[in-house]
Amino acid sequence: MPIIASSAVPSAPVETDRATLLARIPDLAVQIAKGAARRDLERELPHEAFRLFKETGLGALRIPTTLGGPGGSVLDYIEMIMALGAADSNVAHALRSHFNFTEALLLNPNSAVDRTQLARVLGGKLFGGAHTEQGTKRPGEVTTRLTKSGESYRLNGRKWYATGTAFADFASFSAKNDEDQLVSVLLPVDRKGIAILDDWDGMGQRLTASGGVLLEDVEVLPHEISTRGLNTLVGRHTSTLRQLHLAASMAGAVRGALSEGTEYVRRQARSAAHSAAETADADPFVQKILGEIAAGSFAVDTLIRESARALDRTAAAFAGDDPQALEAALVESALTTARTQIVASQLALAAATNVFELGGGSVTSRHLNLDRHWRNIRTVLNHNPLLHKARVVGDYYINGTTTHLEEGKVF
Repeated sequence: MPIIASSAVPSAPVETDRATLLARIPDLAVQIAKGAARRDLERELPHEAFRLFKETGLGALRIPTTLGGPGGSVLDYIEMIMALGAADSNVAHALRSHFNFTEALLLNPNSAVDRTQLARVLGGKLFGGAHTEQGTKRPGEVTTRLTKSGESYRLNGRKWYATGTAFADFASFSAKNDEDQLVSVLLPVDRKGIAILDDWDGMGQRLTASGGVLLEDVEVLPHEISTRGLNTLVGRHTSTLRQLHLAASMAGAVRGALSEGTEYVRRQARSAAHSAAETADADPFVQKILGEIAAGSFAVDTLIRESARALDRTAAAFAGDDPQALEAALVESALTTARTQIVASQLALAAATNVFELGGGSVTSRHLNLDRHWRNIRTVLNHNPLLHKARVVGDYYINGTTTHLEEGKVF
């Protein structure tokens, strides 16, 4: 089984001017888009894309100015993910663990360890991780063990869904300690005994390195261990943010389908034999289909932006001293993101399907690889149960139930 060597590269200090960082996104997206279809066909992991991303300093976008960062908003960050997703949704998706980590850090930077991690983020380091395991009875169960060994500890287990860890400098892993308590460890990915496996076999998001990590007798120092909880206030906020990040990656794939579908019509599509139009670009049915794809992309983007604004309000509520306002903001942002995903999923899948109505058999060419957009969207949407999400939203409207909106898991 192939093992991915760490792609960590030296990191330059981060530019702390927000406007300067945001201005780098369009050029970065152009560079990442080059060869994206080919990479998917040949299963070539986008190490170069992550090298370029690190060079921009955008990994520190969300760190506030009070902590030495550029002070980018959640909306800034989500706009970036959509832009990068249009270039290659694998790259956008694989950044999710990093921005989950930085969000938790900026909302709770109290300890010396936190300040160390903050300095690493500001220094351009990227963070990944893996907490899920295969073969357990239910999602979330952990069999990885952290055992005391002299003055340090030893970590043993096998994790799954290690999205982005192959491109990171540090990664967090959940485990059970000797007291059977759930803990999290944060380690450099080049620590002896950590093997990142290139064994993701999903039909979509093939280049996110979302497969396994083998942990064999990995040394863990006491300061690298922390407690882990999903239902903390910060944990609930970051859980919703992770959901929105997935949706933003999906939105990027829709943009990609729109862009490549448009280019296909302009460059090589032919009008159907029975069409009254001489060329595909003059065919009213082709124009109609492309218009519907564009409208779907616009609607998805708009919904996701609204969710990002709700999360910005939640982040701002953490700085206040009103627990009731914070609780209300947490529920509202979770609800907003859930509603966004329910509707955006339908629009996104329809758009990625309709791109094949723009031409005949040639539009299905493997060289074009337009089906990757549908595969990527479908794979992202399978990360969480949309049917359950819709039920929870309905229960909230009928009965005011907020149980699942408060648990810090899929909502």
